[in-house]
Amino acid sequence: MDSTQALFESYLPPLAERVRPKTIDEFCGQGHLVDKGKILHRLMDQAAPFSIIFWGPPGTGKTTLARMIAKSTDAKIKELSAVSSGVKDLREVISLGENNREMGVKTILFIDEIHRFSKSQQDSLLRAVEDGTITLIGATTENPSFEVISPLLSRCRVLTLKPLETDHLMKILDSVFSQDVIMSKGSITIGESEKELLIQSSGGDARKMLNTLEIAHNLMGGKGHITKEILDEAIQSKTMIYDKQGEYHYDTISAFIKSVRGSDPDAGLYWLAVMLEGGEKPEFIARRLIILASEDIGNADPNGLTLATSGFQAVHMIGMPEAALVLAQVTTYLASAPKSNASYKAIKAATKAVKESGTPSVPLHLRNAPTDLMKDMDYGKNYKYPHSQPDHFVDANYFPNGNQQTFYNPSNQGREDWIKKRLKTLWKDRYKD
Repeated sequence: MDSTQALFESYLPPLAERVRPKTIDEFCGQGHLVDKGKILHRLMDQAAPFSIIFWGPPGTGKTTLARMIAKSTDAKIKELSAVSSGVKDLREVISLGENNREMGVKTILFIDEIHRFSKSQQDSLLRAVEDGTITLIGATTENPSFEVISPLLSRCRVLTLKPLETDHLMKILDSVFSQDVIMSKGSITIGESEKELLIQSSGGDARKMLNTLEIAHNLMGGKGHITKEILDEAIQSKTMIYDKQGEYHYDTISAFIKSVRGSDPDAGLYWLAVMLEGGEKPEFIARRLIILASEDIGNADPNGLTLATSGFQAVHMIGMPEAALVLAQVTTYLASAPKSNASYKAIKAATKAVKESGTPSVPLHLRNAPTDLMKDMDYGKNYKYPHSQPDHFVDANYFPNGNQQTFYNPSNQGREDWIKKRLKTLWKDRYKD
């Protein structure tokens, strides 16, 4: 590569930015949102933007879609990152939106990593979103139910993005080598097996895939055939950098949860260290451990949920670096505890039954009777108070229409083994070997 070419390439944006699609027809993936007749396709056709929170893993098109919406509606778009912006920046955008509205121009405010805004920062957006001064489009990799305040969430439509599938990523790769100003010159080539390796390593993240390809291009000096060895080096170089700006690696948290679920405290600690060293939010990890305590341990060790909840409170109170000690304690306890997903399966089965049969009337004997009129209508009649009976138990029917069902099937692990034996004693017809 001569000096002129090198200088030219040094001024170009990164590959992922150069090949970012400009129209919805060029966009790959998220068919449930962008296919003809779907919500975003209709939004752009009708040029009628509304406030949206895009929720999904990194590299799936959140920023790209926001820019497409702005372009399709002839709106002015202002982009902010919640990492580096504050209330002052928001006020400036709102003021700009007011001026634009007076001239009949719409203003879209795109906030990347909106989950990093504090409550007060999110509060400052409410009036402007409510009265239409700005149309808000937020992007987050974390569950908006936890990270976005309810008043703001109620003013927005949450749209979920999915990791890109193999055929989507392959289409993006092919377009790179046919359209990009550098890659299309033919100085760099790549085989099908190397493409598959590149796609597999990306975890559904187009940006990660393109950044890795660009690293491989640079390692090759801009020419030649990209081999598996070069790709391995590029992948290693990329994955050593844990994203510190909120777009956490779903594969890393997945490895962490699967290790704890698999009762391997050492592997759990390893992935915990990877996340903490990369700057992951400790509250996010603590929250995932609470979910795991109920989903994967449950009543096999009820102390797991208590410890996980206390751990979250402690992490929130003390912060890093000491929060790592709390997370390590919770991680090792939950990994070492007996496991059961019986409670998880039980609520899934009960929910399915309710959806299939509908919501029935509550039997009279189970209803509360706080007034004389309700008593005259037989509310609470024939209800037997268990604590007034021997062993504090009554063999009664608590289901509607006398249709008893079994949803909870305790395992033989830990405390649940005792629960299983007790239920067999109490409900002999329902719990049988």
